[in-house]
Amino acid sequence: MLTCDAFGVMPPVGMLTPEQAVYHFLSGYTAKVAGTEQGIKEPQATFSPCFGAPFMALPPTVYGDLLMKKIQTHKVNCWLLNTGWAGDPYGEGERIKIAYSRALVKNILNGRLEKVEFEKDPLFGLMIPKACEGIPSEILNPRNSTSDKVRYEERAGKLAADFKKNFKEFENDVSKEVLATMP
Repeated sequence: MLTCDAFGVMPPVGMLTPEQAVYHFLSGYTAKVAGTEQGIKEPQATFSPCFGAPFMALPPTVYGDLLMKKIQTHKVNCWLLNTGWAGDPYGEGERIKIAYSRALVKNILNGRLEKVEFEKDPLFGLMIPKACEGIPSEILNPRNSTSDKVRYEERAGKLAADFKKNFKEFENDVSKEVLATMP
């Protein structure tokens, strides 16, 4: 799954459990940023179930269930790729270089990324690789690369609250295992 986090909270890549994959798929998180959205001056978190709510003919949880079945049937690893900012937010930090995003995708596709050591993000629960060929390891965990850890934790807490508020519409329609993956 692909997101653009303008707040510098999400890592450039995180490996997801099947339940986290359904959670993030149903959340459909990204950020609207100036230059890509008309009238946007400051970044805004936005959620679009299944990363395309206006185009879904059925309730989003139907597609979430289908995703879970596909993951289980084909035993695939799921990843959340952030092409936005990691560590410092839009306006303060640099956007993740496209060369790094390409290196992440390449390492996912050739199976190398699943073989590295990971650390668990304490808030979102994503498994963050400690190393990836073609990427400086210091940018892989935004908590390690932020210039202001206190402000990072504030942004992370706000984004986690936004996720929880957004997901209320699905709470009664997903498994307790999917609910347990919320930040």
